[in-house]
Amino acid sequence: MSSYPTYFESFDHKQMLQDYPLGDEFVERFKGMSQNELRKLQNERFMHVVNRAWDIPFYQRVWGNAGVKVEDIKSLDDIEKLPLISKSDIMDSVEKFPPIGDFHGLDAIPKEQRPPIVFHTTSGTTGTPQPLIFGPKSREIQSLLVARGYRFMGLKPAATVQSCYGHGMINGGHYIREAVTHYTNAMFLSAGTGVETRSVQQVNLMKSFGTNVLVGFVDYIKRLSDVAREEGIEPGKDIKIDMIIGHLGMESREAIAQAWGNAEYKPELFDWYGVGDTGCIAAEGPDHDGMHVWEDAQYLEVLDTETNQAVADGTKGNMVVTCLYKDDVYPIIRFNTHDITEVVPTKNSTGLPFKRIRGFMGRSDNMVKLRGINIYPQGIGPMMDEQNEFLGEFICKAVRDVNGRDEMIVMIEVSTPENERANVLPTYKELLKRKIGIEVLVELVGEGELTPLTQVDVRQKPIRLIDDRF
Repeated sequence: MSSYPTYFESFDHKQMLQDYPLGDEFVERFKGMSQNELRKLQNERFMHVVNRAWDIPFYQRVWGNAGVKVEDIKSLDDIEKLPLISKSDIMDSVEKFPPIGDFHGLDAIPKEQRPPIVFHTTSGTTGTPQPLIFGPKSREIQSLLVARGYRFMGLKPAATVQSCYGHGMINGGHYIREAVTHYTNAMFLSAGTGVETRSVQQVNLMKSFGTNVLVGFVDYIKRLSDVAREEGIEPGKDIKIDMIIGHLGMESREAIAQAWGNAEYKPELFDWYGVGDTGCIAAEGPDHDGMHVWEDAQYLEVLDTETNQAVADGTKGNMVVTCLYKDDVYPIIRFNTHDITEVVPTKNSTGLPFKRIRGFMGRSDNMVKLRGINIYPQGIGPMMDEQNEFLGEFICKAVRDVNGRDEMIVMIEVSTPENERANVLPTYKELLKRKIGIEVLVELVGEGELTPLTQVDVRQKPIRLIDDRF
C-alpha cells in the first residue's frame, strides 16, 4: 500500500494563516508598518524562494544562461541581476520536457514524498494553453490573498456570492471557489460562464437565491444585466447586488453600477488584479484609491516595455512579479506578465505600507503602434462611455493596406438605428482622434453584431483585437 501526504498534511495550515493574515488581523499586522520592516520581511521570503529555485532545472538553465551564479544573489537588492521570464520561457520548457516542462520542481522529489498538486491551464487567450501547477501551500496562500481582498473591500458576513468565472481546465472558477469557501463564510454559487450556465439561468439563480455579490469579468457581468431586463427581472429591485468584484481595468464604473442598479439602489464596485501563474497581486480597498499590492506576498516591479528598466511612479510599464510565497511548487521569480499598469504616486491613506497600482491598463504584447502612438485595445472602450448610444461592446482590427500602411478599424455597437448612424459617425471619429492622438477608422454596428467576434458570451476575457496585418 502506498503512503504519501494528503493535501492539508503537506504543509502547516495554521502557520500559513499566521504568516499571511486576513480580515482584521491583516489590518492590525500591517497598519503603520515601516518600509524598513516590510523590506526585511520581503527579503527573508525572497531569499527562501531563490534558494528553492536554484534546485530546479528550469532556473538553473535560465539563470545559468544569463551568467548568474548562486553567490550573486545575496538579497532582494540583487533582483535586477536575474533575467525576466515570461510565458514563452514556460512554453519552451514544456516543449523541451513534455508534457508539463521542468519548471515546477517536482522531478527532484521522490514520488512517495510528493505533495498533492493542483493542475490547471491558462485560457489560451494569447496562444497555446500553458500548464499551471500548484502545491497545496502556495495554492492556499493564493486563494487566501483573493479572500483577503474581498474582506478588505467589505464583503459582508454570510453574503451570497455568484461567480461568473469559467471552470473546466482553466484556473479561474476553481480558484475563486476555493478562496470564497475556504476563507470567507459566504454561500458560493459557481455559475461560471454563459457556456456552463446559460445567461438566462444565471439571472434566475440570482433572483432565486438572493445573490448580493457578483464576481467575474465585468464584460459578461454587464451583459447579464441586459439579460435580466430581457427576462423582466429588474436589477436594483428584483435582484439587489451590493458589490461587484471584477476586473474593471479602464471600464466605466458608473455604467456598470447603473446597469445593476437604479436611482435608489446601486452596487459598489471593486477591482483586483492577478494572473494565473501568480494569483492575486493587488486589490482595491474601501478607499477606492488604486489597488493595494499584497507586498508581503508579491514583489512587484513596473518596468519599461522596451528597456526593462524600472519606471518612475505614475509612468506606465509592464508588471513583473516575484511571488514571495511560492517556495514549494513552481517558484515564480521576475515573471513578466506583459500587463500594463502604473504605480499610484501618492501616499497610501489607509496606513498600510503597500504601494498601489492603477490596475490593468492593457497588454504590451497586444499593443498596436500606429504612426508613433501606442494603442492598447482594452483602453478603447472607456473612451466612448460619454456617448449615450454606445452599448459597451467594441473590437479593434489592425489592418495593413496595399501600400504597407497600418491602420486600425474600431467597430462599435450602438443603439442608433442603422439609417441614422451616419449622423453620429463623425462624433466617434473625432472623439477617438482626440483621445488616442491619431485618426482611426470607425464602423458603427447594432446590438449583438460583434458577439461572434468578441465572444463575450463564451469567453472569460472577450477578444478586443483582431490583427489582420500578417
